Amino acid sequence: MSEQGPSWPSVHLRALDWLARESRCERFLEDVVARTCERLLEDGIPLARSTVQLRTLHPQFFGARLLWRPGMPRAELALFEHASTADPAYAHSPVRALFEGAEAIRQRLDLPTPAPSAYPVYAELRAEGMSDYLAMPMRFSDGSRHAVTWATRRAGGFTRAHIDALGEILPMLAMAAEIRLTRRIARTLLDTYVGRYAGERILAGEIRRGSGATVRAAIWQCDLRGFTSFAERFPRDVVLDGLNRFFETMAAPLEAHGGEILKFIGDGMLGIFPLEKEAACQRALRAAAEARLRMRALNAERRRDGLEPLRFGLALHVGDVMYGNIGTPARLDFTVIGPAVNVADRLQQLTKELGREVLLSGPFAASCGCGCEILEPLGRFPLRGIAEPVEVVALREAG
Repeated sequence: MSEQGPSWPSVHLRALDWLARESRCERFLEDVVARTCERLLEDGIPLARSTVQLRTLHPQFFGARLLWRPGMPRAELALFEHASTADPAYAHSPVRALFEGAEAIRQRLDLPTPAPSAYPVYAELRAEGMSDYLAMPMRFSDGSRHAVTWATRRAGGFTRAHIDALGEILPMLAMAAEIRLTRRIARTLLDTYVGRYAGERILAGEIRRGSGATVRAAIWQCDLRGFTSFAERFPRDVVLDGLNRFFETMAAPLEAHGGEILKFIGDGMLGIFPLEKEAACQRALRAAAEARLRMRALNAERRRDGLEPLRFGLALHVGDVMYGNIGTPARLDFTVIGPAVNVADRLQQLTKELGREVLLSGPFAASCGCGCEILEPLGRFPLRGIAEPVEVVALREAG
């Protein structure tokens, strides 16, 4: 990097002071980035654009970019899926080079370029009127490498003093970013593995064995039929793909209508629609009807591909579910238990005996208030382990 201008004067940077003393009040990294850049402008550093590029631990996303320009009240967040690492825009970028071990990268954009640049982003920034670009690695305490980029429109680009100042705030910015990214990753992983409701309760401190709460809800229990035979007859990858497609097909309408997945149990899925939300049972029923239609579309696709269709059973019940921490002192599971969960499970097993894809308990059907045009009473049935027979209702076939 070329040397330009005198050393940075020995004054306390507003941006550094703010990061050290006041940034703790900002909950989101989007706000931290924007406030930091605003104070760098106040410090006389002529920023026209900045990005913070983060690699993250997420089942869907490889990383995130926070983009700031003057006048933006908060940085703009963009998420990038794992497949984006094959995109030429990432493959041929300074950010990738920094992730993989490069040190600071600088490119003057207002000088003649004798040969095509290795990084297409330079041409994009030059077209925006930028005169200089600087990318720096940002290291976290766990050894992971992230990146910060800075760009200016100032004639002559950044001075040596500007670059020194940007380097001076980098460790403190990295600390602020790591704290917030770690928190977001923790929430994401909890949401992914135990569900949003359970994750919120765990983060709120319900981590002792025996702690929990009771929630009244519509209960969703679904299961893939014939999975054992399917798993024995097909290769692992085919089996896992079929199971994941089944779960995706069930989960999409459940979540779209306000439900929450609590647990995957082998080839089954347990979810709830808390009754504290308006029309929970009606929304659960609409989700079940949509799931049935989606399964038919999935099976039509599988037949076209020469694969056998997937059969399923789905049951809906309503009652109290008990959230709680159970297990050993060192290995806990935040799960749901209770008689209502058992009824939903037995009702789901009954779908196989009755040859129906979707069954509802009488109490659930009564809570829906739906007429016989979409529901078909089947009578009372004994369920294994349940003291009294349960009124069973089927969701009528469409058309």
